[in-house]
Amino acid sequence: MKFEQIKVGVWIYGLATVATGILDVVWREFEASHQPFKALGKNIPGEHVLAVLAGICLIAAGIAILSRSTARTGAKGAAVLYVIFALFWVPRLFAMIHAIGLRIGVTVFGLGKCGEELLLAAGGLLVYAATATPDSISGRRAGTAARWMLGLPPIAFGLGHLVSLHGYMPFVPHWIPFAAFWVVLTGTAFLLAGCAIVSGIQDVLAARMLALMFFLFELMVEIPPIFAHPRSQGAWGGAAYNLTAIGVCWIFAEFIGGRLGQRNDSDLAEDFATVGSDATAG
Repeated sequence: MKFEQIKVGVWIYGLATVATGILDVVWREFEASHQPFKALGKNIPGEHVLAVLAGICLIAAGIAILSRSTARTGAKGAAVLYVIFALFWVPRLFAMIHAIGLRIGVTVFGLGKCGEELLLAAGGLLVYAATATPDSISGRRAGTAARWMLGLPPIAFGLGHLVSLHGYMPFVPHWIPFAAFWVVLTGTAFLLAGCAIVSGIQDVLAARMLALMFFLFELMVEIPPIFAHPRSQGAWGGAAYNLTAIGVCWIFAEFIGGRLGQRNDSDLAEDFATVGSDATAG
C-alpha cells in the first residue's frame, strides 16, 4: 500500500485535525461536545494550559500526517489524542447512569459519544497501517483495529437514532418535513454502514456512503450554527469533527480499495504468467 493512494483522505483528516487543535488553542478550552474534560472534575488545576497543549499536539500531529516522511509519527500522535478524548466520556457515562439510571437510551448515548472519538482515532491507525511495510505485524494489527473502531461507532449512532427518536428530531433542519422519518432513515443507514465495515461486506461502498452522509450533515446541520453563533466553540467544533470523520471514512475507502486493486493486479499477473507457461509448454 502506497501512501499516495490514500492522499485525499489524509489531507482531509490532517487539516481537520489541525483545525480541531486550533479551536482548543484559540478558546483555551477543551471542546465540551467532543472533549468533555470537565467530566474528570469541575476545577482541575491547569485546565486551560492542558487544553492549549492538547491543541498544539493536535496541530503538530495533523501537519505531520500530511508528509510521507512524518506521517507515521503524526498518525500515532493523533490516534493517542483521540483515544484520550474518548476516555473522557467514561466518567461522564457513569455519572449519567448514576443520575438517570441504567437505561438503554443513556447507555447507547454514552457509548456513541465515546465512539465518536474512537472513530477519529481509526484514521490515525489507518495512516499508520498504510505507511507500514507489507509484512509488518503492527501494521496489520493497526488496520484490523481501525476497521472495528470505524465500524462499531456507526452502529451505536444508529441505535441512538432509533432508541431516542425524539431526542434527535430537533437536529433535523426545520425546513425539512417529516423529521422523524429522516432520523429513522439516517439511523438505519448508520447501522447498515457499521455492519458492512465490520463484516467486510461492501465495506468500501459503505465507507464512501458514510462519508457522503457526514458531508450532508456538515452542510445542513453543522455549518449553519457557525453563522448563527460565530463565537461558539461548540459550533466550530461540530463542523471540525464532521470533516475529520469524512477524512477517516475516505482513508478507509482508499486503503481497502487500494489493497483490493493490488490483489486484482497480482491475480491478473499470475493469470498472464500461467497462460505464458502453458503456451511455451505447448
